Amino acid sequence: MPATTASSLPPPAIVANQHIYDDYFEEEFTRTVDENILQLLDRVWFRSELVGFENFPQRNNPDRPLIFASNHSGMAFPWDAIVALSHLFRYLPKHESLRDLPRPLSAPLLSQTALMNPYLVKDFWKKCGCVDATTLNFETMMYYQDHNLMLYPEGVPGIGKGFNRKYELQRLATSMVRLALQHGTDIVPFYTINAEYLNPYAYSWDWINNLTKKIGIPFLPLTLLLLLVLVQPWAFYLAFPAKLVFVMGTRIRPADLTDKTVDELSREEYLALSEQIRRQMQGEMDAAVAAHGQQPYRWGELWQRIKENRRFFPFFLPFAWPAVFTEFERLYVKEGRRNFRMQLDKPGAWLRMLWRNPITLAYFIPLLGWIPLAIKGYKGNKLGQKQKAYRSS
Repeated sequence: MPATTASSLPPPAIVANQHIYDDYFEEEFTRTVDENILQLLDRVWFRSELVGFENFPQRNNPDRPLIFASNHSGMAFPWDAIVALSHLFRYLPKHESLRDLPRPLSAPLLSQTALMNPYLVKDFWKKCGCVDATTLNFETMMYYQDHNLMLYPEGVPGIGKGFNRKYELQRLATSMVRLALQHGTDIVPFYTINAEYLNPYAYSWDWINNLTKKIGIPFLPLTLLLLLVLVQPWAFYLAFPAKLVFVMGTRIRPADLTDKTVDELSREEYLALSEQIRRQMQGEMDAAVAAHGQQPYRWGELWQRIKENRRFFPFFLPFAWPAVFTEFERLYVKEGRRNFRMQLDKPGAWLRMLWRNPITLAYFIPLLGWIPLAIKGYKGNKLGQKQKAYRSS
């Protein structure tokens, strides 16, 4: 095995960038939004399952985080990532340490405007632990001790690949391979199944996506639902009730795939290693789809969950999500409340949320409703900033 482990002392540029660990991340925010909103949405709407996570992977290098890697769901708002992380956040304290919880590297476009945060909740992704997936940030997070890392190595091309290429892994980031080799840590793949049906039969074209990226939207799914988005803005974040299944894959040790050191590998060799890993992940994902992806909605189970949770109506339905997320932000951020529980089962709770948060009415106003939402969504945006994405090697 080649000597690939990085020095325990990070370079000066990494040290100067270590503020990203704590700039936004609030574990209490994550716990509170999970308790008040995400648990209900997961319990009724997404009904997620973890398969093969019983023996949760432990670090092969105690001084470096494991790299968890999953496939993207094409053409949908990233509810799959929200559900995966919230489920793991609840699962790990029961079985392992929260130190094993992966913190995600996310596409910078998700944090450049409030519009790409769920229902305009400012800095939602970053408060829940996300870090912009730039090359410098990725390298910095490899020295992070408090959690493991999670990334979607297909990048934005994986999000925008379209329903016609569902479950087709796009080219993986070579930086994932390089940094795993450099730091002597393993890659732990897991597969997100049925998330392709959160927004089914949506397609895209690169030239359209290149235009929408200029306004902070990484892709534009072309589907009949696009008409609904125009007349009912809440549908911008819509997710169909696909049952999300997360399947653990086979641990990958990049150091076993080459006898060369990090500096000896050429760009072409990194691409070849990345493709070898992609093929392994593709084969495992195909098997996971065959086992868990044949009935993506499971309508009978959904109806049963709705009946069991009917006292929380309508909050498990997507048209009510703008109000509950906006009300949560009002309580947690604007009023500074902590350790609270939203009374979602009280009669008239949704109407009271609409009254207290007038901006939520815009989600139901055809066409014109987009004006106040866009004003709030692009206020203080960072669209002019250029960042070097982690897809670089």
